[in-house]
Amino acid sequence: MKHYISALVENKAGVLARTSGLFARRGFNIDSLAVGETDDPTVSRVTIVVDGDEYIADQVTKQLGKLVDVRIVKQLDPDHMTQREAVLVKVKIDAERRSEIYDLVKIMNCDVVDLSHTTLMIEFNDRPARVDLLVELLSKYEIIEIARTGAIALQKGSGTIYDEEE
Repeated sequence: MKHYISALVENKAGVLARTSGLFARRGFNIDSLAVGETDDPTVSRVTIVVDGDEYIADQVTKQLGKLVDVRIVKQLDPDHMTQREAVLVKVKIDAERRSEIYDLVKIMNCDVVDLSHTTLMIEFNDRPARVDLLVELLSKYEIIEIARTGAIALQKGSGTIYDEEE
């Protein structure tokens, strides 16, 4: 099972290296890791996705909480969170299949961000499962390159990472 862990950390050099080093030392595999500055420029949000049982998720959460630069760490409830992932896909196009690919782009609600005589670059932001679907559907064409972000997630409703566990 995938577990989403959100942490607020000090936005300074070396924090990400120490955070990811913790996973390597403990033998935990990271499925996804996304980091970005918050509304406070001194704080970054780290969203980590780990695959495993509840024990692994609890251990990751506890170990992260012990790091000096980590302010808050919390597992997100999959039933009460919103998650998104972004992907850029560059596909080889030719005259015969151009309209097929455009139809797929339209149906999936993607954006075309670059077009040349031989390639088309698509941008897509959605739930990770829908990003997987898009990549799968495009795989019947010649995919030249893919750049994919890690998943980001926030708790739904008025609750925040700062709230006490219920």
